[in-house]
Amino acid sequence: MSGTAERGGPLGGVRVLELAGLGPGPFAAMLLADLGADVVRVDRPERGGMFGMDPVLDFTNRGKRSVELDLKTEEGAAAVLALAERADLLVEGFRPGVAERLGVGPEQALAANPRLVYGRVTGWGQEGPLAHRAGHDLTYLAPTGALALGGDPDAPPTFPANLLGDFAGGSLYLVVGLLAALRHAERTGEGQVVDAAIVDGAAHLTTLLHGLMAAGGWQDRRGSNLLDGGSPFYGCYETADGKHMAVGALEKRFYNEFTERLGIAETAPAREDFDHWDELRARIAAAFRTRTRAEWTKVFADSDGCVAPVLSLREAPHHPHLAVRNTFVPGPDGTPQPAPAPRFSATPAPAPGPLLTPGADTAAVAEEWGVKGLSDPRNSPSGA
Repeated sequence: MSGTAERGGPLGGVRVLELAGLGPGPFAAMLLADLGADVVRVDRPERGGMFGMDPVLDFTNRGKRSVELDLKTEEGAAAVLALAERADLLVEGFRPGVAERLGVGPEQALAANPRLVYGRVTGWGQEGPLAHRAGHDLTYLAPTGALALGGDPDAPPTFPANLLGDFAGGSLYLVVGLLAALRHAERTGEGQVVDAAIVDGAAHLTTLLHGLMAAGGWQDRRGSNLLDGGSPFYGCYETADGKHMAVGALEKRFYNEFTERLGIAETAPAREDFDHWDELRARIAAAFRTRTRAEWTKVFADSDGCVAPVLSLREAPHHPHLAVRNTFVPGPDGTPQPAPAPRFSATPAPAPGPLLTPGADTAAVAEEWGVKGLSDPRNSPSGA
C-alpha cells in the first residue's frame, strides 16, 4: 500500500490510477474513491463525458483528482507509466489491445510496477470471438440469459437502464477482482491483470436461477416463475392515481398479512391454487386501483406485508426510511446523490468528495506521487 495522504475509510492509503473512459470503469473507480482510495483520473485533451455530459457535472467523478495527458504521445504514455509505478490499482475500460497500442498496457505497466493490480473492464472480455466488437449494456446482457428474465412474457424484455450490465456485471465484479488481487499483492508482492467482462459478471449473477432450473424449480420462459412476474403476489400494481405499488409477499405469513391489509383475505382464491392465479391477480389489481399510492403506503407502512411504493429517481431521496439512513446526501449544488455504500463500523467511508475538473490536480498529484514534470500535460517525462 502506498504512502499517500489518507482520506479515511477502509481503502485509505490505496492509490488508484484511472484511465478515463465511459460507463463501468468510472463507476468502479468512484466506488473505490467512495471507500477512501486516492483516485487519480487521467483525462485526455479530447475528453468527453458519458452521453455528452460535462465531466465536471458527472457524479461518478466524485472524490477523484485529475491530470490531463495526451496518451497518443510518447510523453503522455511515459507519464502514465510513471504514475502506474506509484499506484496500487489501475482501472481501464478500452477495447482489447488499445492500451497496448498506446504503450500503457499490462506488460508495460507491470514492468514499471510488479506489484500493480491492472484492472480491465469490457463488455466481451479480453478474448473470444466477440472481444473486439462494439456493444453496450443491453447487447452484453442479451446472450447471458439475464436480459430475457424481465418483463411481460407477451412483450419484449425490459431492462433497468444500464444498472444490471455495466454496473452490476461490470463495475462491481471489477472492484471485487481488484480488491482480491490487491490482497494477493500485499501478501506476495506479485501484481496481476484482472479481466472483468460484463458478460461474465451478468452470467454469474444468474447462478441461483440456473440451480433452480436444474432442480426443476424454474421454467426457462419469462413470466412463469415465482420471481419474474409469474406469481400474482410478486409484482407491481397500479394505484388509483396511476402510480404503482410493489408487492413481494412470498412467504405464507407475509402473504396473509398482505391480503388482510389489502382487504381481500376472505374473498380471494387460495394462493396455492395455481389454476386461479389469474383470478387472484385480477382481485389484487382491482383492490389497488381503489386508492392512491400515498394511501396504500400508509396502509402498509407498519406492516410485514412486503409492500412498498414504487418511487421515481427524484422521489427516492424523500422516502422516510432512506432519509433517516442518509442513503442520499447533497451533491455539490445541493442535488441529491447516493451516499457511499456499504457501511463500515470501524473505518467509515468519508463523505463523497467534490467532482473533479479535468487536469486541475496535475501539480498536486505530481508532488504527492513524486512524478517530476507532470505539470505539463503535453510533455510529461517519467518520474524520478
